[in-house]
Amino acid sequence: MVGDNVGDCAGQAADLFESITAEILSAMILGATLADEANFKTDEKVCFMLFPLTVHCLDILVSTIGMHYVKTKPGLPDYNPNYGEIEDPLDIMKRGFSVSMLLGTVGFFLIAKFYLTGEKSGFPSCWLNFAFCGLVGIVISYLFILTTQYYTDYNYAPVKKIAHASKTGPATNIIAGLSVGLESTGFPIIIISIGILIAYYLGESSGIVNADGHKIGGLFGTAIATMGMFTTGVYVLSMSGFGPIADNAGGIAEMSEQPHAVRNITDRLDAVGNVTKANAKGYSVGSASLACFLLFSAFIDEVNFISPIKIKVVDITMPEVFIGGILGSMCVFVFSSWAINAVGNAAQDVIKEVRRQFRENPLILEGKALPNYKQCVEIVARAGLREMIRPGLLSVLAPVFVGYTFKLIGLYQGKEMLGAKVICSFLMFSTSTGILMALFLNNGGGAWDNAKKYIETGAIGGKGSDVHKAAVCGDTVGDPCKDTAGPSIHILIKLLSTITLVLVPVFI
Repeated sequence: MVGDNVGDCAGQAADLFESITAEILSAMILGATLADEANFKTDEKVCFMLFPLTVHCLDILVSTIGMHYVKTKPGLPDYNPNYGEIEDPLDIMKRGFSVSMLLGTVGFFLIAKFYLTGEKSGFPSCWLNFAFCGLVGIVISYLFILTTQYYTDYNYAPVKKIAHASKTGPATNIIAGLSVGLESTGFPIIIISIGILIAYYLGESSGIVNADGHKIGGLFGTAIATMGMFTTGVYVLSMSGFGPIADNAGGIAEMSEQPHAVRNITDRLDAVGNVTKANAKGYSVGSASLACFLLFSAFIDEVNFISPIKIKVVDITMPEVFIGGILGSMCVFVFSSWAINAVGNAAQDVIKEVRRQFRENPLILEGKALPNYKQCVEIVARAGLREMIRPGLLSVLAPVFVGYTFKLIGLYQGKEMLGAKVICSFLMFSTSTGILMALFLNNGGGAWDNAKKYIETGAIGGKGSDVHKAAVCGDTVGDPCKDTAGPSIHILIKLLSTITLVLVPVFI
């Protein structure tokens, strides 16, 4: 119980570690660059650069308003152990999210009208195109939440499929969970792809051109779509925080031997919390994918700015470039392996400590003595710091090693830009692989957990049955996926992009 709750807190910390700094900075840089290339007036350049910061202020405001709508409808009881008349907690939170999203949409159009007008420079209607780019981002975030709910909520078929697979043992439960996790990557990727295309085309159709007459608004349109996703970012993070709080409340209720009705309610809230945590992780992955597209473009621009030799295309048919790509994909898999292994090592240490305490003090099992919880928490905290050294070094050193090694190979072969091209491929492959892997781990882990929760409601044998024991095995497998490896991958892919962008001079 202690290990599970500490693990959930660690997963939440990983989620909060992911910040929107990269997206805001990239959008500010792209806005300033766009205004400069299109020869906008000075005040308009400042407005384009400050636009992302204002959107983030809007995010805080509308999310705060939306949170006031997180309450049951008038006339319904607040407490009912049988759940007969109580409103679904997830529906309550989605209502608040809908309010935030609606207010955010209106506010986004107003801010775009005020900040993104190019009237003085001959582009009076460009703000409208960019406002619709923001609407694309808002719609993407909502579709991500619906998709994640379908694959992780036990009211829908995928989770029930895992629960029914538990009838024949842990092996079939795990097989079904893997299947659901892999399948759950499909719709989000389609949503992201369509969103990027629409936002890019809307940006291009804004009419903004550079001195050579080329349309240059597409990339900034994609950045605006990312800002649209953040219109409700604070609310999504709040829903994510609800997950571990509800889980730990359930642990306290069980350890303090509260009435069965209380544990039923916390189980219900915990199941909803698994969905909201998965929503936040999917939201983070979606924003990371859009941000990395921007950072990848910024990397090429930076290379072309510094080097007299320009990169126009990255040819993956070149063996060196292709190798750089598969090395990028490999980093995602190795990083995930080490993150999951870290949880396994910590769990083994905790189990050994618990068995030692039971062996040395049998009164603990009889309820006549308290166990040493502090020792278990300390083991988990120390292991969390120690075991993340390897994944951290991998994410920092891998792009430096790959880029500099192929730079030396290119100098030997007379290919001066080989290092930069290999790093481009490294970024492309690692980003695409990371998005898919994160979606798989996050949604698969959440589905495994809620399959167990579904059985604990009394379905298919209920708590304590052989079916429940099989589902517990699946949940144990899913925990390091959804609480450690999955949330960390979107940080990995952003870190890879940021490091390569900062170290451009090393690779050329």
